[in-house]
Amino acid sequence: MPQKTELDISSSSETNDSNINDVDGEITTKRTDYLVWWDYFMSIAYITSMRSKDPNTQVGACIVNESNRIVSLGYNGMPNGCSDDELPWNRTANSSLDTKYLYVCHAEMNAILNKTSYDLSGCTIFVLLFPCNECAKMIIQAGIKRIIYLSDKYSDENKFIASRRLLSMANIELIQYTPKQSKILIDFDTIAK
Repeated sequence: MPQKTELDISSSSETNDSNINDVDGEITTKRTDYLVWWDYFMSIAYITSMRSKDPNTQVGACIVNESNRIVSLGYNGMPNGCSDDELPWNRTANSSLDTKYLYVCHAEMNAILNKTSYDLSGCTIFVLLFPCNECAKMIIQAGIKRIIYLSDKYSDENKFIASRRLLSMANIELIQYTPKQSKILIDFDTIAK
């Protein structure tokens, strides 16, 4: 019979501790309705998108390393120091200078630029919408290796066709994700109860 190592002993005692009877003699086990990692990260991207002041499209991005640690977040918005009250939020106008598209920084760009000090090589980015060609270039240059996205509703537009071409050439893994939980409720009142 093999001899148990210190690691074997500690892990077996942890297993037993998780099923200790409570006061009523019931066995206590872990919750089963917790968020799986990808739902968690996509939820964080979604919550981050709620910071966007864009009246039409709110996008969030969450960059995660190989250890499932969040290394950066971003959402779409105007550049730092540029008033989002003075720049346009229009989708259409007589002049492209009067639309948001020449001014807004996308969620992916902001997430890449917002990183504190972590190298993004090998990371995964969770994003609500499939990245455009400009964001694809930044993702490739940052060394991000996988994109998990919810929606590809603009897939027929040239900038998204170009994005796919670039990402494919750079061997970036693309996964359209369907969350395990379609709705996640945040109710701060439950904390006080």
